[in-house]
Amino acid sequence: MAQADFQYQPTEVTRDGANDAAGLPVAVSIFADRPHVRDTIADDACAAGLRLGQVGDVADLLDGAAQPLGEIVLLDCPVINGRRLAAIMRLDARVANNGAHLIVSTSVDALDDVFGCLDQSNPQLLVDPNRSDHVIALGQVLAKMPNMRLRDLSNDDRLSLIRLTEQVGQIAERLERLGVQGKGTDGGAFRFESPSNDFDGEKDEDGSKRLVRKPRPSLPDPRLVRRIIRQRQLRARFFDHELFADPAWDILLDLTAARAEHVRVSVTSLCIASGVPPTTALRWISQMVDVGLLDRVEDETDKRRAFIALSEKAAEGMARYFAELGKAAAQSI
Repeated sequence: MAQADFQYQPTEVTRDGANDAAGLPVAVSIFADRPHVRDTIADDACAAGLRLGQVGDVADLLDGAAQPLGEIVLLDCPVINGRRLAAIMRLDARVANNGAHLIVSTSVDALDDVFGCLDQSNPQLLVDPNRSDHVIALGQVLAKMPNMRLRDLSNDDRLSLIRLTEQVGQIAERLERLGVQGKGTDGGAFRFESPSNDFDGEKDEDGSKRLVRKPRPSLPDPRLVRRIIRQRQLRARFFDHELFADPAWDILLDLTAARAEHVRVSVTSLCIASGVPPTTALRWISQMVDVGLLDRVEDETDKRRAFIALSEKAAEGMARYFAELGKAAAQSI
């Protein structure tokens, strides 16, 4: 289908009669510099029963008379330059202000720059996605909207959505095993151990007892953590790496070593350390930020860059874990 069939159409107009007054009210805005990508995303959006809003280039986001955004915004930006960065930052603010859902596809090379620009809208990030990845991302967004569902999908796309649901469930279960819990009275999103183990009893001068928080153990020697990471990676030489995939733990180990080394970690580097595909790693990172295990840290010298670090509670949990493990036990891993 030719690009002219849909580019810059108003929100009331859709291709092939995909929507009418009785159809789904959800509108989609699409911004991509590659015509074939615009075509494919727009086709999938219409096939899902969505209504096309503004469709154009990434630079159109800088237009002072830009049309209103749809409830869902899809952006494809695999190559970065100054103008595109400005466009992404503007889109991030607009999406955050109007409560839209943002899905961004990019490349490994551009990931750090794109991630650094998106600090307000909490987007879904896809790295070098295929068509199924975009359909899955749309499904995730629609699942959050009341009374919305995708139209009939192909068997392959339906299976992809089922696998995604299973994967999200696995993420939740693994985070639960790491000690993630609902917010307690202290406002914390999780805890690693019973608070009763955090305090020692001491007597005041008058003989009364008071609780004093135990000092937090130091982080382990980063060389030890790096050795554990290398040993974990070594398994992939002899077995299928998917047998041992545990991205949450690999992420925590990598960030523990980096914190002890006083090194900042980019999101691209962390995706590599996770041992899973970048888009999957980004889902884990997003979930771990949401539950308070990780923090997004802005670059003080360049506001367009951002890093990922352990939260204070995660750092304490890792320090206590290694202290409990003991030096002798750690060396035997």
